Amino acid sequence: MRYRKLGKTNEYVSILGFGCMRFPEIDGRIEEEKTITMLRYAIDNGLNYIDTAYPYHNGQSEVVVGKALNNGYRGKVKLATKLPSWLIKNREDMDRVIKEQLEKLETDYIDFYLIHNLNNKRLKENGLFDFIKKIKKEKLVRYVGFSFHDTFDVFKEIVDDYDWDFAQIQHNYIDEDYQAGNEGLLYARNKGLGIIIMEPLRGGSLVNNLSPEIKAIIRDSKIEKTAPMWAFKFLYNKDEIDVVLSGMSTIEQVIDNLKIADNEGIPNSMTSEEEETLNKLKVEFKSKIKVNCTGCKYCIPCPVGVDIPKCFELLNNSSMFNDIETPKSKYNAFVVSENAQASNCVKCGACEKKCPQHIRIREKLEEVVNTLEK
Repeated sequence: MRYRKLGKTNEYVSILGFGCMRFPEIDGRIEEEKTITMLRYAIDNGLNYIDTAYPYHNGQSEVVVGKALNNGYRGKVKLATKLPSWLIKNREDMDRVIKEQLEKLETDYIDFYLIHNLNNKRLKENGLFDFIKKIKKEKLVRYVGFSFHDTFDVFKEIVDDYDWDFAQIQHNYIDEDYQAGNEGLLYARNKGLGIIIMEPLRGGSLVNNLSPEIKAIIRDSKIEKTAPMWAFKFLYNKDEIDVVLSGMSTIEQVIDNLKIADNEGIPNSMTSEEEETLNKLKVEFKSKIKVNCTGCKYCIPCPVGVDIPKCFELLNNSSMFNDIETPKSKYNAFVVSENAQASNCVKCGACEKKCPQHIRIREKLEEVVNTLEK
């Protein structure tokens, strides 16, 4: 295993972290024996960063992680979990949740504590920074950071608002300009923050159900690598990145990811041939984009509430990753609320007057309806 110093902390962390959101399940319940075997195998082979969260697996992920870290394993790892920002209504909720998490994890302290999906000021107004000061003083946590799913401007504001130890962002070779993006990664790093990466495989989109064109690029490359190896190589090559989280569901994935970390984990080691292949992969994925939407959000609020950027994001995903069912499921189940769906468009044209990309939004929303709605 290879290790890197996490930002301005003095902690050395494995470049591969175990994301605890995709444990194997049967009938909606975590398969505990398999999961504990996977976690301990990873730790025995040098992985020392475990990332879970309060809501993962309907609240059971922390419980199983706690069991896995018994018998001396707790002292071998840096344990991370998260305060669920959307469930916090007042200052008392913060104290209640962390107490519950410590009990579930069967530990006296958490190494890396994140404010989960931080993107609003309500937590700050409810005493978030006082809470952080308290849990650090009481040695309930060692380092505090946040995970993020919003725009660069919001990310920059959050980074500047507190002396954070680290940040966790989505990043991969398709999402260099998405959410915090590469600009946010470098901004946080220049402030000394450790950088944790999630969604390195974009939920599996960069390795599963690949189009014939993508398979051909990988097959014909001068450098022999699998699809996961290309995705991890892109991230491990950046010395600004400290940990790349992988949500592993099988022991085979654990073994494969450990080997990739060992073989591909050297920073600034990208060859020109490797860069050429990655660029071809980026171009091919992005050539499938249906709508040239940058997510600037100038088009919203829509007079009738249609979430235009999210509609276009999911439409693009269905095309880019050769997968209609996953975006369709997200669209209809929970990502786009019913009153924000494309079929509510009344074709008033207000959005098109504000779009800097001059997208024919009304026409493209019809495509969203035909592709993604039930």
